[in-house]
Amino acid sequence: MKAVALIPARIGSTRFPRKMLASLRGKTVIRRTYESAVRTGLFADVIVVSDDDDIIAEVISCGGKAVKSSRTFESGTDRIAEVVAGMEADVFVNIQGDEPFVQREPLRQLLGLFEESGTLVGSLVQELSHPEFIEDPNFVKVALDLHGNALFFSRSVIPYPRNTQAKRTYYEHIGVYAFTKPALMQFVSWPVSPLEDIEKVECLRFLENGIRMRMAITRYMGVEIDTPEDIQRAEAIMDEKGWE
Repeated sequence: MKAVALIPARIGSTRFPRKMLASLRGKTVIRRTYESAVRTGLFADVIVVSDDDDIIAEVISCGGKAVKSSRTFESGTDRIAEVVAGMEADVFVNIQGDEPFVQREPLRQLLGLFEESGTLVGSLVQELSHPEFIEDPNFVKVALDLHGNALFFSRSVIPYPRNTQAKRTYYEHIGVYAFTKPALMQFVSWPVSPLEDIEKVECLRFLENGIRMRMAITRYMGVEIDTPEDIQRAEAIMDEKGWE
């Protein structure tokens, strides 16, 4: 299976402006994400796709590959599709630029979903246990069906514990997606869907258009950089794990 990783990275961010170029123990967030993806050894190629010259220059300066998108896009998936249109591979993986701790095993699980017949789109979740994270809208929650498919994504608490005695598990969506090329090209042909626009969660566009999303449950133990406080959380994890 030939897999290619693309890393969309935009400079604008309401919660943390220029976060891609923020320093995380001496390296920028985007550089750490790029190097982590390459280090997995799972991809025939790893390419950063950005609308910003500073991000492009940062990636190239550390020996990486980067392509500038032609314009500003609504989502990271829309941005990488412009590059994918001219490429061929069995699976394309979208690794968000603010995921500096992407690891081999979760990505191997993600690619494994495409060994199942009929898988067009896949992604990852991890269990959420801290109440403050479950309540935090920066953590996108996922409800799964009995077969591991996504039922819904929301920044709200799902499932809502109306029955307080029922056993419940909360899952956080990890910002890594994988697609076949036809599924990705179909995604960008659709307009932004109503629920996607409300929640600002791009993968809802697949669900609203009737495309099944297969999900792998993994133990990621990483930090998505959404706010300046996440830098501190990320550095604490680096200390705990002994990562440099």
